[in-house]
Amino acid sequence: MEANRDKILNMKKLLNYEITTEYENWSVEKFLKSEGYSRHLIVHLRNTENGITVDGKLTYTTHRLSPGEMLTIRLVETERSDTIVPVPMELDIVYEDEDLLVINKAANLPIHPSQGNYDCTLANGVADYYARKGEPFVYRAVNRLDRDTTGLLILAKHALSAAILSRMVAEREIHRQYLAVVSGRLEGNGTITAPIARVDGSTIERCVDFERGDAACTHYQALVYNRELDCTLVSLRLETGRTHQIRVHMKFIGHPLPGDFLYCPDYRYMKRQALHSYCLEFRHPITKKELRFEAPLPDDMKLFIRDIAVPLNSDLRL
Repeated sequence: MEANRDKILNMKKLLNYEITTEYENWSVEKFLKSEGYSRHLIVHLRNTENGITVDGKLTYTTHRLSPGEMLTIRLVETERSDTIVPVPMELDIVYEDEDLLVINKAANLPIHPSQGNYDCTLANGVADYYARKGEPFVYRAVNRLDRDTTGLLILAKHALSAAILSRMVAEREIHRQYLAVVSGRLEGNGTITAPIARVDGSTIERCVDFERGDAACTHYQALVYNRELDCTLVSLRLETGRTHQIRVHMKFIGHPLPGDFLYCPDYRYMKRQALHSYCLEFRHPITKKELRFEAPLPDDMKLFIRDIAVPLNSDLRL
């Protein structure tokens, strides 16, 4: 078992880059940075046996590249998330390749372990998934969802995809769309630009605060109005990623999400905030292929698009 464990830990990923005239006389370091390698990762490669080679020969990051050369990166994973306990869990995996995972997260499931909850999180389920596959495990959640928010989440499978995807998040190159149910009748579309800050005396609650808040921008489009329940299904797109941004912004304009224990504790129809991350669009960190994923509306939110509901957008496809 110990020998097998060592074999798993020594798994590596090789990346080959054929140098074209575009990169003539570039240093290896400059080229790697242009490909999304972080400074930390480049330092790691310098300290990895045969981590950086050109035409099969060990080289320095100061080496000047020439057209026709083959730059090879040997990425070795030695880090492990040993403190995360593997727990069998049903995972809805929307997409997987050797670089990333896209998971449709269930409700009532935190993405990270925390004090008092070490074994009932998405991280535990992913640890078990990797263990059953016999693969090294480092938990790298790229985008974050609240415990009770359902929908699409990206996990990076190695340090390079993590570095590139994290940069893409920071530069707003990962486009996220949400579906939410809000109280009352909301029509048309609009943009909310209202800064968000932490509520004084609270560690988790946020509010709109035009003096202390961080800039936040949310675009919305009303889709369906349910007359019986007096609720509207809304599509939302974020330009920023502030904590509780959708929940705070919708409350700010008078249409909070029912079932939200912080901002609208109305549990008549939902036992959680009615929020679902239903669409992700981004460029693959390694292949550069454009990707788009959708996750269907969860069953508890389908209540709001029953026959009695009135479509507000003719392009609606749910």
